[in-house]
Amino acid sequence: MMKMKLKKIIATVTSALLVMGALAGCGSTEQAASGSKADSSAQTQGQATVSTDGSTSMEKVIGYLSEAYMEDNKNVKVTYNPTGSGSGIQAVSEGRCDIGLSSRDLKDEEKQTLEGTVIAIDGIAIIVNPQNSVENLTVDQIAKIYTGEVTNWKDVGGADGPIVLIGREAASGTRDGFESITKTKDKCKYNQELTSTGDVIQTVASNPNAIGYASLAAVKDTIKVLKVENVTPSKETIQDKSYKIQRDFVFVTKKDAKLSADAQKFFDYATSKEADDLIEKAGAIPVIR
Repeated sequence: MMKMKLKKIIATVTSALLVMGALAGCGSTEQAASGSKADSSAQTQGQATVSTDGSTSMEKVIGYLSEAYMEDNKNVKVTYNPTGSGSGIQAVSEGRCDIGLSSRDLKDEEKQTLEGTVIAIDGIAIIVNPQNSVENLTVDQIAKIYTGEVTNWKDVGGADGPIVLIGREAASGTRDGFESITKTKDKCKYNQELTSTGDVIQTVASNPNAIGYASLAAVKDTIKVLKVENVTPSKETIQDKSYKIQRDFVFVTKKDAKLSADAQKFFDYATSKEADDLIEKAGAIPVIR
């Protein structure tokens, strides 16, 4: 009798353990499935993912390039995480993305482990009202104007009149570029901070004393573009670096690690002549290839 009771107890415990194991197995399967959904919707659709991370100023450029690439490569999803140049460089260095995006050139210490490839150039025009007699400014004069050290046009060769400083809002990539190049970050004394390049152009066009900045591709004939250190901004003078108000848009990759096949294909596409028209549509200047 004792043996039979013992067998029944063992059987009951074994059954209970099996049931618990089955339930645990179901829970594990469900968690893994939900985890895979959270990881990437692209993976559930059978797509490969190429991840980019970094410069907010490169948003339009990477947007045009990735959309065109994905249109021709349906099995690939190119993602973009707008975290800023420094964060993008760190992300690729730590292996958290395929390609880092930087709107500045790499520093010497970063070049020890990372490779920077310039894919486009951001040319920023300095604009004034057509009635303004000033034709040319130096980078130093532009900096002094925007920091409030120079406040009258007569001090830079123009007519007597207060300089009205027009710029973009704090989150603007164009503002970030302008202030980085002129070394005026967090020092500018703007009279107006506007939310679009079109607004900057329109405001400068309507105010004889105004000065502003805008991507060269957006410039219209309603305003006057100044020379900077006697160089007129153009595709050619930006490409040959003679025009000073410019910065590089850079793809950053690791020196000691190969890109995945899909990431390499996107990289090759973005750095080819085929991408030049898209880069110009995004408001930047293609590099000479």
